[in-house]
Amino acid sequence: MAFELAACAEMLWQDKPISWRAARLHEMGFGVGLWNWPAWDIDALARTGANFTIMNGYLRGRLADAEGADMLLASAAEAVEQGKRLGVARYNLHGTGLGDQGLPIPQLAHVAPGMWQRARDTLHRICDLAAREGVVFTLENLNLRDHPGCPFSSTNDVLELVSSINRPELRINLDLYHTQIGEGDVIRWAEACLPWIGEVQVADNPGRCEPGTGEMHWPNIARALQKMGYNGPVGMEAFAARTPEEALDAFRTAFTLSPQL
Repeated sequence: MAFELAACAEMLWQDKPISWRAARLHEMGFGVGLWNWPAWDIDALARTGANFTIMNGYLRGRLADAEGADMLLASAAEAVEQGKRLGVARYNLHGTGLGDQGLPIPQLAHVAPGMWQRARDTLHRICDLAAREGVVFTLENLNLRDHPGCPFSSTNDVLELVSSINRPELRINLDLYHTQIGEGDVIRWAEACLPWIGEVQVADNPGRCEPGTGEMHWPNIARALQKMGYNGPVGMEAFAARTPEEALDAFRTAFTLSPQL
């Protein structure tokens, strides 16, 4: 059983052109994740032949109000149109809009009860779009220390939304770096989310760098994911504490496991 490994191109080799980064990841056997795709030359990225595993699935919009939902749907359709040029596998969403460099922005401190149903309605519309286009969206958890004021961001909130919708076009992008900061207990959260996981993302804490640089025991986490039957994509969304090549080697080592006996 092997995980499909990928890494966020925008967090590595930041002095290099994005197409160079994508080509280098491809050369090393990794898929490529993107954040701020409007800033990049899509044609140049396509020419690299890289496997683009995930990118931001919207630029504007919100889940829980009518105006924001319409903006989100229009922006998601634009993302899919561009992503299809790269063969992107998954389109990522958050519970809030995006700001500079494709990063989530604060929206409000508290979620009123009625906003949950409006968020579900919006995500059903996203699923309808995904079904028409033959693609998959993921909803990612965040931690509120790094992203205060971002609604529907906790691991529990994301699990509640995605499991209640329970459609194959919407999966969880389970970011274990954010789970470790927000809730801890990452293995049991992975077990709870397992039926709906579309991707697992990793970075060590503190520092948000590669496995082996912080407090998280990634070989144990990887073995737990294997034991529970997860064999899907794992993306390193982390900065490099050493060279990017060394960081990627550490990531690969942590998630390369022998077959279960």
